[in-house]
Amino acid sequence: MFNQRPVFLGSLVLGFFLFFVNGEECSNSSSLIGHESEFKMLQHQLRGVFAIVDDCSFRVSRFDMLSGSDVHWWGAMSSDFENMTTNGFVISDHKLNQTFKNDSFIVRLMSNVTWDQLGVVSVWDLPTASDFGHVLLSNATESDSSSPKTESPPSDSKDVATGKSNNSEPFKAPTMFDNCKKLSDKYRLRWSLNAEKGYVDIGLEATTGLLNYMAFGWAKPNSTSNLMLNADVVVTGIREDGFPFADDFYITESSVCSVKDGVASGVCPDTVYEGLDPIGSSVNNTKLVYGHRIDGVSFVRYRRPLNDSDNKFDFPVNATQNLTVIWALGVIKPPDVINPHYLPVNHGGVESENFGHFSLNLTDHVDECLGPLDAENKYDQGVITADANAPLVVTAGPSVHYPNPPNPSKVLYINKKEAPVLKVERGVPVKFSIEAGHDVSFYITSDFLGGNASLRNRTETIYAGGQETHGVLSSPLELVWAPNRNTPDQLYYHSIFQEKMGWKVLVVDVGLSDMYNNSVNLDDQQVKFFWTIVGDSISIAARGEKKSGYLAIGFGSEMTNSYAYVGWFDRNGTGHVNTYWIDGESASAVHPTTENMTYVRCKSEEGIITLEFTRPLKPSCSHRDSPECKNMIDPTTPLKVIWAMGAKWTDGQLTERNMHSVTSQRPVRVMLTRGSAEAEQDLRPVLGVHGFMMFLAWGILLPGGILSARYLKHIKGDGWFKIHMYLQCSGLAIVFLGLLFAVAELNGFSFSSSHVKFGFTAIVLACAQPVNAWLRPAKPAQGEMISTKRIIWEYSHSIVGQSAVVIGVIALFTGMKHLGERNGAENVDGLNLALALWVFLGVVTVAYLEYRERRRRKARNLSRGNWVLGNVEEDDSIDLIDSRGGFRDKDDEDRNGGRMEIQLEPLK
Repeated sequence: MFNQRPVFLGSLVLGFFLFFVNGEECSNSSSLIGHESEFKMLQHQLRGVFAIVDDCSFRVSRFDMLSGSDVHWWGAMSSDFENMTTNGFVISDHKLNQTFKNDSFIVRLMSNVTWDQLGVVSVWDLPTASDFGHVLLSNATESDSSSPKTESPPSDSKDVATGKSNNSEPFKAPTMFDNCKKLSDKYRLRWSLNAEKGYVDIGLEATTGLLNYMAFGWAKPNSTSNLMLNADVVVTGIREDGFPFADDFYITESSVCSVKDGVASGVCPDTVYEGLDPIGSSVNNTKLVYGHRIDGVSFVRYRRPLNDSDNKFDFPVNATQNLTVIWALGVIKPPDVINPHYLPVNHGGVESENFGHFSLNLTDHVDECLGPLDAENKYDQGVITADANAPLVVTAGPSVHYPNPPNPSKVLYINKKEAPVLKVERGVPVKFSIEAGHDVSFYITSDFLGGNASLRNRTETIYAGGQETHGVLSSPLELVWAPNRNTPDQLYYHSIFQEKMGWKVLVVDVGLSDMYNNSVNLDDQQVKFFWTIVGDSISIAARGEKKSGYLAIGFGSEMTNSYAYVGWFDRNGTGHVNTYWIDGESASAVHPTTENMTYVRCKSEEGIITLEFTRPLKPSCSHRDSPECKNMIDPTTPLKVIWAMGAKWTDGQLTERNMHSVTSQRPVRVMLTRGSAEAEQDLRPVLGVHGFMMFLAWGILLPGGILSARYLKHIKGDGWFKIHMYLQCSGLAIVFLGLLFAVAELNGFSFSSSHVKFGFTAIVLACAQPVNAWLRPAKPAQGEMISTKRIIWEYSHSIVGQSAVVIGVIALFTGMKHLGERNGAENVDGLNLALALWVFLGVVTVAYLEYRERRRRKARNLSRGNWVLGNVEEDDSIDLIDSRGGFRDKDDEDRNGGRMEIQLEPLK
């Protein structure tokens, strides 16, 4: 597997190459030159061969790795947790932010790095402080804390199993083989033949479920059909505790192994047929070498003798012959109280995907595996979904399968699982029962290492827990955390006293409706609008109902003169939310703005875009003339919302190609405080009736009643009083009826509107008038002086009535303004003009009547200057309504017998 090639010619060619590439020639003074080793896989399916070329470079070959986020070559003196995380450092400018597939290349060390400073060379992901894999140099020792655990290996393969470095020979990684054959897209066979020692090492690797099996073996010689029957196979897999297994099986029937009357049949271990204790049985000749489950990929390496002493259930293998082999993937049945073995269940599925056969010659060189296997679900080993009804029990225990090495020897367990991925849902409270000890303070943090980021001069946001969040089994501490719509998608749970004791928290959206208090469908039902108002800010989300390149929502009646929020994705798949002021219909009229938005998120699910952000209701701006300063949201006023979708957006210069391909036909008025919405349309009939009735009452009937009491009292009889009563009562009744129409149509009303405030005040004053009239003081007798109470009542009755009408007219104008805000100014401009003209005509009429009344009174006073009236009629203006319900004119005539006395004064 290793080929030493430090020949003079090769070194000379490589030296010239490095000289021209790097501008200087490296020396060859280090004792490590020529050191070669295979990478130890820890994560991201890393494989490869490492060789030191000279004092400033090394060669990597046969290199496989799944991409990371920010991956570098990393160095430290040893592979223990403290050295790798705290004392480690980047050793090369060469980055590894891609997927590698059987690649070879030269890596140059930084100018200030020498081999004497290094005991470990690692592939390191900076954001997660994660060791994907590493090699040990001869001056380093391996740390057991980061080594995958295996079953006891054969004695002659100790280096392969445990990963210990040996100075006398290169380290052989258990994941590396001489040959690899692709059985299916998710299943691979690897092998290395050692003909001299008479065995073959076989590696089975598949992207399959945790409790699934991987089977491989030889068919019965000379079989031509039903190759599974009487086949000699090895069944491997990963147990629930994360440890591997590999057992000899023999197939007598295509069914799950069963024992009846002492006779075994089906797919059974060799030991079941033999009837012996499986431990130490001579018929189980397969020796487990190594196994792991990393990134959703199960891998097991085992050793099989070519010629076995067990000739009952194992076939001899001639390494130079083409022999038929079989393979399968399927679900495994765990042991129970009756059956002590992991038993395969029928593989099912399609041939060449879940099972198959082919001809294999172990001496052939096969290299069909290009690049690493990439599982869709990389976290199926330990994922716990929080349940609002059941607490998560947090304890501490030894590190066995920590998912992000290197790590300390003690890590956190949740519900007895070692450092699982914790999945929580926004809007659903999570309850923790902390029993990890008083030296472990549990907390949820934004820092990937934990352990109090301030000690490393880093900042972190703590979402739950802290230094006081610790407890023991006898006295657990309860912690409740409720992730909300603004919680980031990924957090970490850790101990505040120790780094890397916990692992990831995935915060998922169970549904926008659970994260926001209100939601409505916008026009055409193609976009849904969500919002929550908290204090002086509003959180908004919008989700399209069909695939698009971008989603935009705008505040306004149309795209022109509106404020728009656009959610889109760049070439790297990164989501953005941009804000704009639009003052025209062309692309050049779309102007970027700089609003103060927080908790901005944009995601796409199969092309369906969802955008989210939080912004203040009233933006704070340094420059008052900037457009975003005018983008204020008043929760008491309906917010007009429109939407648009298109194929492509950009952060640069917009063109006509960025214009929308589909848009809403009309705005939707969203009532933010009530959580409802309505499509913008012409005046609704019920509200039209409300407006007409209020105009009829406050613009005609009630003012008419006041005018009749003021200007018709000179008419003989009680006609003015009847007109006054009829008009006031009719007007008040219509006011109440119009109010009921509005309340029924709008499902109530809010006093936050100026229209409602003026209207309600006018109604209260109008309702006070009948009560006031019923409580009026008695009219004075003929010849008596008018009492003070009577005068006060007459003035108050007149002032309250007139104030009610004035305020009612103001309510009519504010109602028009409110109607314009809801339906657009073009719908109410004519009504506003007509109302203003009517009020103007009313004022002119009152002025004319007042002028006529004053002239009439003046003429009457002049006539009284020439005549002395005896029992004459009193001034009409003194009393409005008689306490007996009649008019004093008629009563006075009755008391005087209908006679009028005239006294003539002598002329001077």
